[in-house]
Amino acid sequence: MRFSKSFATFLLALPVVIMLTVILRHKPSDPLTGFDDGINNVTTPPLVAVDVSQHIEIPEDKMLGGLLADGFNEQSCLSRYESVLYRKTSAYKPSPYLVSKLRTYEDLHKRCGPNTQSYNEAVKQLKSGRNIGTMDCKYVVWVCYSGLGNRILTLASVFLYALLTERVLLVDRGKDMAGLFCEPFPDRSWFLPLNFPMIKKFSGFDQKSRESYGHLLKNNKIRASMKSLPSYMYLHLTHDYDDYDKLFFCDDDQALLKKFYWLIVKTDNYFVPSLFLMPSFEDELNKMFPDKVTVFHHLGRYLFHPSNHVWGLITRYYKAYLSKADERLGIQVRIFDKGPGPFQYVKDQISACTIREKLLPEVDARGFNPSKNPKVKAVLMTSLVYGYYENMRDIYWEHATMTGEIIGVHSQLRKVLIQVKLFPM
Repeated sequence: MRFSKSFATFLLALPVVIMLTVILRHKPSDPLTGFDDGINNVTTPPLVAVDVSQHIEIPEDKMLGGLLADGFNEQSCLSRYESVLYRKTSAYKPSPYLVSKLRTYEDLHKRCGPNTQSYNEAVKQLKSGRNIGTMDCKYVVWVCYSGLGNRILTLASVFLYALLTERVLLVDRGKDMAGLFCEPFPDRSWFLPLNFPMIKKFSGFDQKSRESYGHLLKNNKIRASMKSLPSYMYLHLTHDYDDYDKLFFCDDDQALLKKFYWLIVKTDNYFVPSLFLMPSFEDELNKMFPDKVTVFHHLGRYLFHPSNHVWGLITRYYKAYLSKADERLGIQVRIFDKGPGPFQYVKDQISACTIREKLLPEVDARGFNPSKNPKVKAVLMTSLVYGYYENMRDIYWEHATMTGEIIGVHSQLRKVLIQVKLFPM
């Protein structure tokens, strides 16, 4: 329940006019890197802007151009079909080839997913400790790791890898994943069964794990010519991976990894761009995504549908605080400076950016600026530092704007920060 509310706040930023992300690490005199040295390999996919300020009409194609599959009980996952009511119709249509690949994957998942005969046989092989025999199905297991945003990005990345390699994606539910999203595939769950034999090992996997592909390569303990291979391979693709771990992105190494029935992946990187640089995947990716900018757009709409409980939190908040505004703006503030904050230079940059880009108006320090029919803008602000929200709220509450517009600043931050013990009671 507690994390579901945090998740709802995170997703509330999706149906706004613009998502403005301010990622700051250094003071203004330094170049903006976007990430600290430990995670400078993360590549964030572009967001597709949406506009819900106009009258909402029920779209004729709630299946998103064939992106979504038939066969679901609509009441079991309301967001799967209702989310389009809060967004402008996408200008990007999924390619017929991508739609075909998704339907083929769904058939594979139904045949090889949890509690099928093929899955049970693969688990027996895993328990044996040896990569032996011939089986119908291969698997890639996504380990629940890092924050929610990174989880969404990495899960999309691993799913794309599963599509490219004809593997079944299985998801480690961690502490809270099961209650956040609906099942994306018909008939079979994407979650690992709770009795999966390796679940207790996941938390111990790291860059120094002896089971990792990079460690085995570095110590000459694995080669393509070996007749006897381990029953699984751990792939360490987090921000601290080394050059040996990164050999995952080489075609020769993919030929070796293809021999394994079980791959276990831990990552906090959106590694889709690296897949496009691999000759063995390039043609297939270009057929699935003729426009590369749409990869996360399509996979995100296909995979991530908030559960009914979370969807209720999202829609009730939206209708109560955001829906009646003429325009909506989302602002996420992400900083890496040490210390409690808020930092004045960050507040100054937020103000300068929103005014320069004409997202928000300047305030009128002289007094009241009346308008007969003022335009109303709603701002949804997210950050782990509550002071940035308080600062912007007070600016537009205590002063009129030069344009006469009314600016309402909203946030669920205080409740969320109390829940995760980052804000004092």
